Amino acid sequence: MRIGLLTEGGYPYVSGEGGLWCDRLVRGLDRHEFDVYAFSSGEAQEDAGWVPLPPQVSRVRTAPLWTAEDDGVVYGRRARRHFAEHYAELAAVLCASADSAAAEADRFATALRGLAELAREEGGLVAALRSETAVRALERACRAPGARRTAREARVPDLLEVTAHVERALRPLSLDWYEEDGLGAVDLCHAAAGGVAALPGLLAHHFFGVPLLVTEYGVRLRTHYLTRPDSPPPVRSLLAAFHRGLTAETYRRAAFLTPGNAHARHWQERCGADPAKLRTVYPGMDAAPFAEVGESPESADPHTLVWAGRVEPAKDLVSLLHAFAQIRTREPKARLRIIGGPTGPEGAAYLGHCRALAAHLFPDEADGPHAVGDNPVSFEELGGPGLETPAHAYAGGAVTVLSSVVEGFPTGLIEAMFCARATVSTDVGAVVEAIGGTGLVVPPRNPRALAEACVSLLRDPERRTRLGAAARARALELFTVDQNVSAFHRIYLEIVARTPVRRPVLDGTGDPLPFAAPAEAHVPGHWTDPTPRAVPTWALETPVPATETVR
Repeated sequence: MRIGLLTEGGYPYVSGEGGLWCDRLVRGLDRHEFDVYAFSSGEAQEDAGWVPLPPQVSRVRTAPLWTAEDDGVVYGRRARRHFAEHYAELAAVLCASADSAAAEADRFATALRGLAELAREEGGLVAALRSETAVRALERACRAPGARRTAREARVPDLLEVTAHVERALRPLSLDWYEEDGLGAVDLCHAAAGGVAALPGLLAHHFFGVPLLVTEYGVRLRTHYLTRPDSPPPVRSLLAAFHRGLTAETYRRAAFLTPGNAHARHWQERCGADPAKLRTVYPGMDAAPFAEVGESPESADPHTLVWAGRVEPAKDLVSLLHAFAQIRTREPKARLRIIGGPTGPEGAAYLGHCRALAAHLFPDEADGPHAVGDNPVSFEELGGPGLETPAHAYAGGAVTVLSSVVEGFPTGLIEAMFCARATVSTDVGAVVEAIGGTGLVVPPRNPRALAEACVSLLRDPERRTRLGAAARARALELFTVDQNVSAFHRIYLEIVARTPVRRPVLDGTGDPLPFAAPAEAHVPGHWTDPTPRAVPTWALETPVPATETVR
């Protein structure tokens, strides 16, 4: 089958976040054909180029979301009137009080489809979405009777900020992807994230009936709720309403939603997803680089704790350092290796704070006045001597620690599990779901509980070995690339099997073949078959030409 893979800021770009699982998926499903439709996140990402693409990727089309030039479209009177009507309806939904979620979802969907059809007819809506007409429509909606109090408080700067954000989010409407030889030619669209990345899939479903699959390892609507904390209340309220409407329409039109864990699934249900459409698919990770370490757990230093990841405040290394101070009073030989680099200026400042705290908590311990002490806490980065790969990081200690206060799916814990390491983790995000009883879990921001759990494992090597072996077995069963690829393959087949034939079957001259698609193919049920069953024998003499692809 032919898959339209929709990405935002990820695959196929070299620096794309989350692009690795897409690459593994495409390479694992080499029997299928992929068309990649990608949004770039910045000029630097575009300049860095793409990862090497396998032969099953037949076409790549890209578009920037970070910039948009005026499309030069001149709108006639009719187009201006229709734009004003559709945008006014969209603005009214953003400002209305939430009396009926279903009614507001229908209004949002109607306005969005109206704007999409107008963009297709006119060749784009970039200028219109930036126009004074859009700002005035939003202002009237905010001042209309029945508008929410936060919307009525919106001032001109707030209106301009919201209009600019909506314009960026709706830039996919103006693309030329929605043609018969574009997204209309794929068998299904697979959006690698929710939000804007899924919008082309919504339009392909509207224009051509292409089924949509949406994968969310982090629920985008939840992210929008938690961001922009410093924005004025009217801006936060209006933008939350916009993304709530877009998410509701995406969840409603998608054939299936595939959260990456139960934590994400719970949030999707809270955001309105139909539980019957949800299929949990864990991220697929390559276990091979960790095999050598995982098969020789006895090589670990029995007195060393390892923390590995990105250094940032959400990882709560401060609590870990205070916990380690308690550990050292009970286990004087214990050592802590913190392995990882900072993320941005905030991460660099946090790393400096942690280094200072470690120096304060653990002054150099020396045997005499002229000896150099040895701090039991070390800060290291991957790529240094003996730390060429993540496997080397986990190999250095008997226990791996996660101290986060915020966490999605704990990739670092899965790597430690592949290495057959016992783990101590805080109960955040999908941690409990990931380890499944193969490690110890404590409340976040509780140094005493963290210290107790670590000491119990440092003092019990037999328990460490038992937990590590169970962790490795669980990781190999649930979190490998093969598991991930197989799950998506089954979902693809299920979606296509439920989708009626959308395009006519043509003979060698390009004419439709009579009776090529059985009548029951248009009725949902177990008999639905994506391929024609009844083809006249005279039509088989001329082969159907293959679809032309662009690479």
